[in-house]
Amino acid sequence: MSVDIEKTGGGPEDTPPPAAPPETIRAIPVRHYGRYVAAVVALAVLGSIVYAFAQGKINWGAIPDYFFDDRVISGVGKTLLLTVLSMVIGIVGGIMLAVMRLSKNPVTSSIAWFYIWFFRGTPVLVQLFVWFNLGLVFEYINLGPLYKDYWSSFMTPFLTALLGLGLNEAAYMAEICRAGLLSVDEGQSEASHALGMSHAKTLRRVIIPQAMRVIVPPTGNEVINMLKTTSLVSMVQYTELFRVAQDIGQQSGSPVEMYFLAAAWYLIMTSVLSVGQYYIERYYARGSSRQLPPTPWQKLRASVFSVGRPKGALR
Repeated sequence: MSVDIEKTGGGPEDTPPPAAPPETIRAIPVRHYGRYVAAVVALAVLGSIVYAFAQGKINWGAIPDYFFDDRVISGVGKTLLLTVLSMVIGIVGGIMLAVMRLSKNPVTSSIAWFYIWFFRGTPVLVQLFVWFNLGLVFEYINLGPLYKDYWSSFMTPFLTALLGLGLNEAAYMAEICRAGLLSVDEGQSEASHALGMSHAKTLRRVIIPQAMRVIVPPTGNEVINMLKTTSLVSMVQYTELFRVAQDIGQQSGSPVEMYFLAAAWYLIMTSVLSVGQYYIERYYARGSSRQLPPTPWQKLRASVFSVGRPKGALR
């Protein structure tokens, strides 16, 4: 018996031809013409503003002449002092009002609600004038054996500014603190009470440290806003940075230049406070993120030392 065996796939003529290489894809980026138009318009507006100020009759040399004047430096110091003390009153008062607002006692809760409603509902400038002019209503202030004097001698411009700004800020900080306390899960306080911790100790050791992640960012904004709001106290005869700039401007005949000087100092102080706010927020973010955001110095160092380094190279 003979068997015919057919051979398949053995010869070179049966090998399939090699596949053609894929064509290179030419990626054409999308043209965003609107961005170019917006950039041109923004540069044109900026250039027109710069040109207008360059053509104006502004004595720019007066700004560096008075920038480090003793009166200006004293005004800067008083502005910072008033900002710090007002925020201390606002933060302490805000925490107390927030706890009172969350209390199950209807009396304390109602008092806190009325305080917040009144001080948030009236302008801070009106409150400053009310404090300043209470001497027209009360001739004396009598605290018994502790203190007794004429109201005009007691309510100095500094005390007027401190009470007006601090008590007004307490109303805003109360809502910020209340939002932070409510952001903590109720199970945290329940677990603390189950361990035998008192309500005060639970607030101090469990609730408030976690609520700080929510409280710190808006509080930083309030500090910066307070620094700028201090310019209103010049209306109640307190000599801070803005009042000093006004006085120097009237004496030197350069009022607009002194306003620019005050604006420059406000920008410097708010920039420093913004950096401090960033580091405080970074500190309280330790337990909420796996990797902390880099500091400005770390960003600068990474950008400087990464110049010329090939991609993917090990540090």
